[in-house]
Amino acid sequence: MSPVHRINPAELSPPAGFSHAVTAVGGQLVFLAGQTALDPAGKVVGTTLPEQFATALANLLTALRAAGGVPADLARVTVYATDVADYRENAAEMGRIWRRLAGRDYPAMAVIGVARLWDEQALVEVDGVAMLP
Repeated sequence: MSPVHRINPAELSPPAGFSHAVTAVGGQLVFLAGQTALDPAGKVVGTTLPEQFATALANLLTALRAAGGVPADLARVTVYATDVADYRENAAEMGRIWRRLAGRDYPAMAVIGVARLWDEQALVEVDGVAMLP
């Protein structure tokens, strides 16, 4: 059983694709570096935000698995997007990508608009914190 527990108070707006609060007790804390849509050769792949988000999230989950974790262990994820309006326009598709790759266990999340990312072609970067049992 995951040491991560999601809390969504009835007094707050119902969350869609995130949890309002997450507690994590015991276990091993894992800090996951920001991941973009880099392929194994270090090249940014995908030209649209959803394409790049799918690769960036897959890369984050690969790092998590290498540390011994699974998506349900994610306590916090931050998404950095170069175009928040584009992210909002594609929110439904981003949700489908999340559910396909990570399931329905949503961590506490934030989407933050940034001017640019390390790789100029990158449209999105995803980092996170997980608590392993």
